[in-house]
Amino acid sequence: MNQSIDRAMLIIDLLTSEGSKSEWPISELARETSLPLGTLHRLLKSLIQHGLVVQVPQTRLYKAGFKWMEIGLRQLDKIDFRLVARIVMERLASEVEESIYLNIASGTDGIVIEKIDSPLKIILAENLGIRIPLHVGAPNKTMLANMEEDQIARTIAQLKLSSEAERTLLNQLSTIKRNGYAVSQSEKTENTASVAAPVIGYNNKAIAALSIGVPGFRFTEERLPMLIEKVKAAAAEISRSIGKV
Repeated sequence: MNQSIDRAMLIIDLLTSEGSKSEWPISELARETSLPLGTLHRLLKSLIQHGLVVQVPQTRLYKAGFKWMEIGLRQLDKIDFRLVARIVMERLASEVEESIYLNIASGTDGIVIEKIDSPLKIILAENLGIRIPLHVGAPNKTMLANMEEDQIARTIAQLKLSSEAERTLLNQLSTIKRNGYAVSQSEKTENTASVAAPVIGYNNKAIAALSIGVPGFRFTEERLPMLIEKVKAAAAEISRSIGKV
């Protein structure tokens, strides 16, 4: 049994390897796996029965089946990315000594779903569950900037902004998307600042924003490059952990 599993994984690894061609003739599979043709035929037949491999009728070539996508999506659904994010957030809060937030989009608002308070006495505090319009603050603008263009247009229309405010926002979103991060100052609360980066999930879609909240007196030009670097690295780590594809 173990030998059959090992041999089947040789086939699967080859069919799903990054950068590899998507369809294979059986002769090349035999050469690359060093498996006898008879053994390869039996394994492929079994893998096809379970949807793990498919044979293209027109070409008779083999490729990975859609069952792998189904399995992957099931596992992604089981992952509570807040738990994954919290580990990274705790470390980030310790490193930068500021409060760390995780936001998700809901309609035209962003919602704080997780936070780690700064270890310092004077902190920037936001309550879990608070809703803030998506055009306000670095984390919300980060999520808005990383939506599909039609979704951005629908959301902005629902926000009912003035023409000037809409033009300004669109310019900001373009810059945020290009840079991979957002910075805001005193947009929701006076004398506060925020630096945010997107958390990217399955199919390269932004599912959240990670942000560092900073009291105004600790938000300096000297610290800003470090804060940007830290939040981008932490958001990328969370993205990898939850299975970015």
